[in-house]
Amino acid sequence: MAVLVFVTGYVLAIMEEQIGQGFKKSIPITVAAGIIWVLVALGYRDKGHSVALVTQAARHNLTEFVEVFLFLLCAMTFINTMQQLNVFARMRMWLVEGGFSYRSCFWITGLIAFWLSPIADNLTTAVLMGAVVSSLGQGEHEYVAMCCVNIVVAANAGGAFSPFGDLTTLMVWQKGKLQLEEFPKLLIPSAVNWLVPACLMNPYIKDAVPPRVEGQTVRLLPGAVEVMLLFLATVVMTACFHSYAHLPPVLGMMTGLGLLKVYGWWKSRKLCREGGSHRRSVGSSGDKVEMSSMSLEVGSAVGGGGGSGRDGFDDVDGGSQGSGEGRPLDIFKRLEQTEWDTLIFFYGVIMCVGGLGVLGYLDSLSNFAYTKLGPDIANILLGLVSAIIDNIPMMYAVLSTEPLMTQSEWLLVTLTAGVGGSILSIGSAAGVGLMGVVPKSYTFASHLKWTPVVAIGYFASILAHFAVNGM
Repeated sequence: MAVLVFVTGYVLAIMEEQIGQGFKKSIPITVAAGIIWVLVALGYRDKGHSVALVTQAARHNLTEFVEVFLFLLCAMTFINTMQQLNVFARMRMWLVEGGFSYRSCFWITGLIAFWLSPIADNLTTAVLMGAVVSSLGQGEHEYVAMCCVNIVVAANAGGAFSPFGDLTTLMVWQKGKLQLEEFPKLLIPSAVNWLVPACLMNPYIKDAVPPRVEGQTVRLLPGAVEVMLLFLATVVMTACFHSYAHLPPVLGMMTGLGLLKVYGWWKSRKLCREGGSHRRSVGSSGDKVEMSSMSLEVGSAVGGGGGSGRDGFDDVDGGSQGSGEGRPLDIFKRLEQTEWDTLIFFYGVIMCVGGLGVLGYLDSLSNFAYTKLGPDIANILLGLVSAIIDNIPMMYAVLSTEPLMTQSEWLLVTLTAGVGGSILSIGSAAGVGLMGVVPKSYTFASHLKWTPVVAIGYFASILAHFAVNGM
């Protein structure tokens, strides 16, 4: 019954665009999660098990969601703040002025995502690069969608050969199944996983140069450099929290968000003092000047006051570059711009999968695969299943059953669990995060269009692994 509920909710979420009329993908999957956990509670009660076990399991899954939720919330807030300070518009102009074509930018963003992911983790990398391509491909929805698919594949592939690039690789490392120096053996298979789909998509990317509006000048608004440095420091701090203090990465992100709020408060105080002194100076000369604009937040047009571009990123032109000057940063205004439907959808997925895990479906699937099919086939299937079911509980089930596998087989499951989620947009945190950053261009359907290409890369990476690391 629980499986039927999950499949029904999942199919309805996939049909979001077909149903239309304001129907959001979070609606069916959230309802399905509630029904599944009611079935879990009733099942435990009927069998005479302690209800406390259900409570503990539910809280465990809620904690897992909250960590990802707050992580995404912090990352999106930084992205929205930098966008309002013209960071991504300036990047776009730099790429246009450099003569880079759409095709070149497709490869540049993918390459950066592949190498940044092992350091900054795949979720942060995908969200950051998604903001860049969203600004670059203004009005080019198909191009932005293809770039987002490329970024998701590159970020997940890059995270597969580093214990810090993905939570599943960290789980394998902390469990002692692979040593730190063994992860680079997945570099070539990971590169193949990204390069094969990218090469297959390349002919469909137009080689034209993004249009440049004559006379357009975009410059960074005051505070942009400071916010960029704060974001970089937050990424480094998150990695240190995770790697050296063995604390959840979300603590580093939340600390960074706190520092961003401190900076916003400091800037507001500074601008208010400057505004007060300016008002006194003007008043002494007998002139009347309206200073009410000092109370406006950066980018308040996004909330509904002005025109905004696609995907929530304002189209920046030469006349708007100064719209945020002299205005304090209101970080809570940036929080309002978060793509809540995506975050609530992610809640539904985690809780649904968690409920199925409590009912024993994941353990049964893992035991059957490794005992009946053998490690290699089981590892390949695990990667495919992780495109639908979150790879974290799948990897947890494998580590819990501890199947007898060689080093090469543990490398294979690390690879497949890390990159298998790229096959569907909802198969990885990177994909879910990008759907929140560019919700109008990058959707489940737009990713599904390229699923066969991504799947070819998935199987090509497995062959590369067998060639490099043996069977």
